[in-house]
Amino acid sequence: MTDTNYTKLFSGNFIVVQMLRDRLEIAGITPIVKDESESGRLAGFGASIQGFQELYVSNEEEKKANAILNEVNEELKI
Repeated sequence: MTDTNYTKLFSGNFIVVQMLRDRLEIAGITPIVKDESESGRLAGFGASIQGFQELYVSNEEEKKANAILNEVNEELKI
């Protein structure tokens, strides 16, 4: 198992991921968005789930990011 400095905060619909990403960036957190369907498309492969993304944040910012995630969850009732 490899050690990483990032934690997956959220995975789901790209619209929610983009909204959450915007909120995190406003708070000074720089998230990483992973979209395997887009990576596969660019490589010439298809993906079974279109629009599914994962959002990662650094371990140091995880607590602050979770608070923002909870706010978004309350707004959207995810």
